[in-house]
Amino acid sequence: MSNALKVFLGLLAGALLGMLLATVAPAAGEQAAAIARPIGMLWLNALQMTIVPLVASLLVLGIAQASDAAASGRIARRTLGWILALATASALFTAAFAPFVLSFFDRSPELVTALQAAGGPPAAPTGSVATSIAALVPTNAIAAAAQGAIVPLVVFTLCFGFALTRVAPERRAPVLALAQGIADTMVVIVHGVLKLGPIGVFALILPVTVEAGHRVLGALGVYVLMLVATYSALTAMLYLVGTVAGGERLRRFASAILPAQVVAASTQSSLASLPAMLEVSARGFGYPERIGALVLPLAVALFRITSPAQYLGVLSFVAWAYGIDVPPATLATCIALAVVISLGSVGLPGQASFMGTNLPIIQAAGLPIAPLPLLLAVDLIPDVFATVGNVSAQLTVASRVARAEHATTGRPAPDHPDSPRPTD
Repeated sequence: MSNALKVFLGLLAGALLGMLLATVAPAAGEQAAAIARPIGMLWLNALQMTIVPLVASLLVLGIAQASDAAASGRIARRTLGWILALATASALFTAAFAPFVLSFFDRSPELVTALQAAGGPPAAPTGSVATSIAALVPTNAIAAAAQGAIVPLVVFTLCFGFALTRVAPERRAPVLALAQGIADTMVVIVHGVLKLGPIGVFALILPVTVEAGHRVLGALGVYVLMLVATYSALTAMLYLVGTVAGGERLRRFASAILPAQVVAASTQSSLASLPAMLEVSARGFGYPERIGALVLPLAVALFRITSPAQYLGVLSFVAWAYGIDVPPATLATCIALAVVISLGSVGLPGQASFMGTNLPIIQAAGLPIAPLPLLLAVDLIPDVFATVGNVSAQLTVASRVARAEHATTGRPAPDHPDSPRPTD
């Protein structure tokens, strides 16, 4: 049994027990909630303690990897350009689409009360727009890290990472090795904490269901539905990018990427789908093998189009659950942060990626982090749609780069009558 399934079962067990106690023994339910609440918060704090070093090290590594790729040639630069463009489009689309989907559902005041009891109220507003802009650049990066100020820390880390690319390779290598060691160590800690996930999620969900009852399960269902709708809409938009804007015929594009989408749905892993994507690029589309061999591994290493969508979707759901309107300036900051973090955190494995990437976005928006473990527990469901979207986006990038290379070199396009056809 995978750990993700164990966490999901822990969520169900805590929810069912909480609703049962609330119905048949309210006094016992309140006592159980009082015991469980600090256990759940202890587990949540253990996850939170790894975020600052993990995010900083992954951003440094991501910038170095992107810089190395950009220096390797025109195809890699075009790939990076499409990755950045599609990741930004994903974040902007979700920032508008997720609140639209959530607007069709009624928010439960009891759920808000229970969540606040479990994780505290949202942070106080940070002040004027001018104050918020000035706070983007930390006067003391170490103090920002100590205070958990994610956005100033990210700004400093980006400056550090880009400056590091200008340092001589022999001096840069030890810093990157240190960053890789920190990231690997933090992932080990996160995996250790996540092994206790069934207990932690059980302890977090029980007090919420004691106070909010079945409404919390309904809210989690709304969250899953919103994410699935967002991922599906993004995947549908990729067909437009690859056909209407990309020059491919819709029927050919859809039939070519279908085998890789099937593998993605069954494995829930872009990396495991890479062989199928290479086959699609060479035989389904008929692109030169050098295109797929360079573009697809680079896209798998740096790009998941549903990652910014997940971060903004989680932000939208938490804001909706608490009845909070996120200011436009804060939302714009979170959109930019979502794109940056998505490019630097693709290497995070499994459930570690959920907490390691969503928590900084929620903190940057000043929203409570208490609902995150509950959302982690049900992420098993939309993850299938996320992987299909990611693989579709990676193949779309390969298609657009191949078309751009054809326009630059003048070679026949893959569907041109004079193009060489792949042989069996």
